[in-house]
Amino acid sequence: MALQFASSLGQRAADRLFKRASAKPESALKAPDAALSAVAARCQKLVTQRALLAASVSAVPIPGLDIVADVALLSKLLARINAEFGLSAEDIAALQPEKRLTAYKTIGLVGNQLIGQLITKTLVFHALKLVGIKITAKQATKYVPIAGQAVSAGLAYVAMQQVCKKHIQDCMRVRQRLLLSFGP
Repeated sequence: MALQFASSLGQRAADRLFKRASAKPESALKAPDAALSAVAARCQKLVTQRALLAASVSAVPIPGLDIVADVALLSKLLARINAEFGLSAEDIAALQPEKRLTAYKTIGLVGNQLIGQLITKTLVFHALKLVGIKITAKQATKYVPIAGQAVSAGLAYVAMQQVCKKHIQDCMRVRQRLLLSFGP
């Protein structure tokens, strides 16, 4: 019951945060390097904001709340980063078949399974495991008063930053390779 409430609370908070839509790039597949850098900077700023939010939720000593919030925030954030780079599942599906095949091959070469896919809870957990952050360790630190909550908040911030930074770098590499393949 408490976990369902925390889940719906985390989901509603994430929904409100992501309703502040930023301008989507006019055509990310045809954007030059300067525009890609601007997209990356915009995404990094968004990541920092969401990482601070994840850290503040992790400081609250309610078991399970931070995991639900992290998954909700990361799911929406990774999907938003994909969309900003023009690499969402919808964007890739809209490409001509030969370009779509090239896009999927490029994504496969980069090795990021979060690009061009529907972001699921399982993919988010997998991404967190790749960073090496143990969810149980973060939960265990919450039971140590004050210092444990600070450690938990720090782990949440670092995990969100690392997962998203790698995702942004991978999106940049995919976009640059696609620009080389498709031309401007």
